Amino acid sequence: MSITGIFLATVIVGGTGLLLGLFLGFFGKKFYVEVDERVEQIQEALPGNNCGGCGYAGCSALAEAIGKGEAPIDACPVGGAATAAIVGKIMGKEAGVSKRMTAFVKCAGSCEKTSVEYEYYGIQDCAMMNFVPGQSSKKCKDGCLGYGSCVQACLFDAIHIQNGIAVVDREKCKACGKCIAACPKHLIEMIPYDAKHMVACSSKAKGKQVMASCETGCIGCKKCEKVCEKGAVTVKDNLAWIDQEKCVNCGACKEACPRKVIL
Repeated sequence: MSITGIFLATVIVGGTGLLLGLFLGFFGKKFYVEVDERVEQIQEALPGNNCGGCGYAGCSALAEAIGKGEAPIDACPVGGAATAAIVGKIMGKEAGVSKRMTAFVKCAGSCEKTSVEYEYYGIQDCAMMNFVPGQSSKKCKDGCLGYGSCVQACLFDAIHIQNGIAVVDREKCKACGKCIAACPKHLIEMIPYDAKHMVACSSKAKGKQVMASCETGCIGCKKCEKVCEKGAVTVKDNLAWIDQEKCVNCGACKEACPRKVIL
């Protein structure tokens, strides 16, 4: 190849590169989206679990929502108060006092306390029980199935099956809510970490039916409701429930319960 040919090829390649550079630079500025530096800082402060416990798709989505003022600075249940304090500094807001929460399984029907109708041999998954007779091998159709769908959903190893029922480790629980979404029986709820009295039952069956299926199920006798001076305990649809905002942990309801279903 002659020197002229090499020179022309160089000019063509260089010119093409220059045009492409100008083209990309022009459209890069035209379509540039300004990024809020606070959003990047917030994302770095978040734990990065992407668990969805905040109600958003992941930590990046939450960071963007906080930056826009669409989500509170303490929206991350996993990070808790420590993360809220950091995010508050970034946003120039006071984090305030956030209450630590934990998951609680509303069932105490362990293997010794609950009766079974038949032995189940199949896929160990709670959701699959919708396809078996009675939707449970246990006589109590509202209790924990014990096949661990909540265990599989937990990202923090905070819930395990013990003696046929799911039990939450409060120290490990981050209140992300994954176990709540995974439970087909809707047995899990969020309660304050320092709560001392909870009703470990979800059965709304009448007393006679409950007594025939579980030794510790709530029979709706209302004795707990009658002794509570703060009005924290109510019985509805044959099932007791404790309002943790009103409860002062006096223990009167626990002492009055004949079934020992209040833990």
